[in-house]
Amino acid sequence: MGFVGIGFVDDSYKFIAIGGLGILSLILFYWSLREGLKFNFTLISLILPALFTLGVGLFWFLLPVSIITRIPVFIFFALGIYAICLTSNIYTISAIRTIALLRAARGVGFVLTLITSFFLLDAILSIKSQVWMQSLLCFIATFPIYLQGYWTVKLEDNFDKEIFVLSFFSSFIIAEVAVSLYFWPVTVVVGSVFMIGIMYILLGLGQAKLEGRLFVQTLREYLLVGLMVFLGMFFATRWGG
Repeated sequence: MGFVGIGFVDDSYKFIAIGGLGILSLILFYWSLREGLKFNFTLISLILPALFTLGVGLFWFLLPVSIITRIPVFIFFALGIYAICLTSNIYTISAIRTIALLRAARGVGFVLTLITSFFLLDAILSIKSQVWMQSLLCFIATFPIYLQGYWTVKLEDNFDKEIFVLSFFSSFIIAEVAVSLYFWPVTVVVGSVFMIGIMYILLGLGQAKLEGRLFVQTLREYLLVGLMVFLGMFFATRWGG
């Protein structure tokens, strides 16, 4: 209903309305999960639903005004927010006791994290702001995403310095990639996909480290994915004209 309402809002207020939807998602998810939440590190589970709403809203804003493009976005958002609700519920329960659905929730949450990141980064690259602003926005957008992504491995109530440090350096690398893409003749979509590939590698390696299974074979596999993503961006770049 919120996304439908945005269609009737003046263009100058649409970004504010999208931000309001993100805050509303945060409030509603807290109300839904309040039995398993405390005023500690478990509140990190509220990051993904708010950013997912914000990311879909910004991506929806960039689409052409057509019912053909809007209806699929509405359906995708409904399915995505429902899946996030299920995974967040599992996370909050798993922070108290172990349940069998945790592994499946982590897999779904991993995919939703990458999708949310794509929407946010695509919106940031579409602004075409100055290089320092683009880099800063990418850092600000990805830091909380990494924070919740790494937190899902341990699901601890208290502050974890290792998770914070991993999130900081992972976001810093994404910010550096944003700087390089600023000078790379690549389209917004290709650049966004490349950054999601980097996020996939960093998030996967970071989670493997937190789980204590960062082996040479694991590192080799992720680096191979990184090489393939880079080659794909290289050949998709319009060199010259």
